[in-house]
Amino acid sequence: MITVHHLERSRSQATLWLLEELGCEYQIERYARDPKTQLAPPALQAVHPLGKSPVITDGDYTVAESGAIVEYLVGSYDRGRLCPPTGTPARRQYSYWLHYAEGSAMPPLVMSLVFRMMAEAPMPFFVRPLVRSILRPVSTTFLEPTLRRHFAFWESTLARQPWFAGDAFTAADIQMSTPVQMAAVRSDIPLGPAVRGFLERVRARPAFQRAARAGGERQAAG
Repeated sequence: MITVHHLERSRSQATLWLLEELGCEYQIERYARDPKTQLAPPALQAVHPLGKSPVITDGDYTVAESGAIVEYLVGSYDRGRLCPPTGTPARRQYSYWLHYAEGSAMPPLVMSLVFRMMAEAPMPFFVRPLVRSILRPVSTTFLEPTLRRHFAFWESTLARQPWFAGDAFTAADIQMSTPVQMAAVRSDIPLGPAVRGFLERVRARPAFQRAARAGGERQAAG
C-alpha cells in the first residue's frame, strides 16, 4: 500500500492527483504545519531525514522530492498513459517540463513568496523602511522580470499546444500544475489566457477533483 505523507498546503497535493490519475490505492498520513512558522512538524523527520513534503512510502521503499516521486510512480504503475514513448518529441518535452518545474520555475516563486512574507511580518516601525528598501530593488530588478519571463514562456508553450508535453495530458502537467497554481494565487503578475485555459482544463479533470477532496484542499482561484 502506498502512503502519502501529506503536509497541508504543500506539493504533496499533486502527488495525490497523480495517484488518482494512475488509479492506485493509497492512504494518507496527514501533517499540520506549525501555526507560527508554517514549517512541517518534526514528525516528518521520522519518514525522511529532511522532514519535508512530498514524501511517499511504498512498502519498505521511501521516495522524496516531487520529481523523483513522479518518475517512480509513473515507472511503477503507469500503463503508457501519462508518459510519452521513449525517443519521441513528446517524451523530450515531457522530460524537460518534469524537471523544469522544480529546477527553474519554483525557486523565483518561492523567493517572491518569502519576500512578501518578510515585508508583511510584524516588526518595529523604524525597521520597516529599511527592510522595504532592501526588498524592493531585488523584487523590481530581479524577481519581477524573472517571473514575467517564465510566465511568458508558459504562455507561448500553451498557446501552441493544450498540454506542456504536446497534445496529450501527461504527468509533466501534474508536475507543472504546482508552479502554475502558485503563480495564479501568489503572484501579482497576471497569467495569460493560454495558461488560464490550462488551469481550467486541469481543474476539470475528475482525478484532480478527487485528489482535492482527498487532501482537503480548496481549488485555487486563478
